[in-house]
Amino acid sequence: MKKLVLSLILGIMIFPASAQREHYHFLIGTYTDGTSSEGIYAYEVDMDKDFIREMSVAKNVINPSYLALSEDEAFLYSVNENGNNSTVGAFRFYKETGEIIPLNEVTNYGADPCYLSVTDKHVITADYSSGTISVYGRNPDGSLTDTLQFIRHIGKSTNPERQEGAHVHQTVLLKNNRYLLATDLGTDNIQLYKYKENESHHILVAKDSIKMKKGSGPRHLVLNNAEDKAYVLHELDGTVTVLSLDEKGKMKIIQETSVVTQDDVKSGAAEIYLSPDEKFLYATNRGTANDITCFSVGQDDKLTFVQQIPTGGEGPCHFNITPDGKYIFIGNQQSHIITIFERNEETGMLTDTGKTIEIGAPVCLIFF
Repeated sequence: MKKLVLSLILGIMIFPASAQREHYHFLIGTYTDGTSSEGIYAYEVDMDKDFIREMSVAKNVINPSYLALSEDEAFLYSVNENGNNSTVGAFRFYKETGEIIPLNEVTNYGADPCYLSVTDKHVITADYSSGTISVYGRNPDGSLTDTLQFIRHIGKSTNPERQEGAHVHQTVLLKNNRYLLATDLGTDNIQLYKYKENESHHILVAKDSIKMKKGSGPRHLVLNNAEDKAYVLHELDGTVTVLSLDEKGKMKIIQETSVVTQDDVKSGAAEIYLSPDEKFLYATNRGTANDITCFSVGQDDKLTFVQQIPTGGEGPCHFNITPDGKYIFIGNQQSHIITIFERNEETGMLTDTGKTIEIGAPVCLIFF
């Protein structure tokens, strides 16, 4: 049973976001196996009034560990991470009420999809355990087709436990849809694909790649708005790499720093985001650290350390910044809690509000 530490209001009234200051709506992806989670949740929060409400929940969804909305926010897509029995789900989404209606569910021929990207025509997943990328078509009603393309990465790296083979962890489409970047934790490689949306089968075509530091394990990256810089967070050693990306898709390393500030910390770096004004970068680290680090972003796009503080829970797998940049919501998977931090927009520094939401294994947060 979920506990809501903020004042819980059980009424059905929904306040328009435009009429409320610091009023937010967000989706939560979770792990359901062995937890109290029932699936995918939609919530609304008003920070001024200490108001929180569960708007809806899509039940009977196995381990919806990553979510993505279509550009018009009318459809929601979810990976269902379940080993060799994994699937990908499509839902109709009504943002006014938070209602999530299942459309269909299709087989993932890889194993353990952990990330997905959505375009007008396709949904593309990163399949961690099988080291593959799967491409699905989107039907006019928002439902998914069967797999249109299946790409397998080959290789390994220096960590015998985590890098015995390829492990694709993220598939990021550039906004102009010319390219897709895929991080491979198992091979310490970032692969760039040409995205051909009008092709029927060869939708992704390998174009270039760049090797990261051996044993680092690139997990997630975030692009700046200009899409000429990528900030890569490495799970295994906590490295943060700044990459330049030119119009032809060529990548170049311009800086390496780290979220690890103590020698005795075991790294498990997880999520990375830029602030809305792109002046600050944030990254979480699990392992024994359980913290979030803030860097300032210079005019040369390089990073300078600003702050590192505990996330208030264990296993900060994912976080997101409110669209107005005022707060960061952190999903602490192992302690089954979302912690909320206020953000100083001038300095980038975070302050724990003490306000929390208890929910089973939160691992993906998306504002709508």
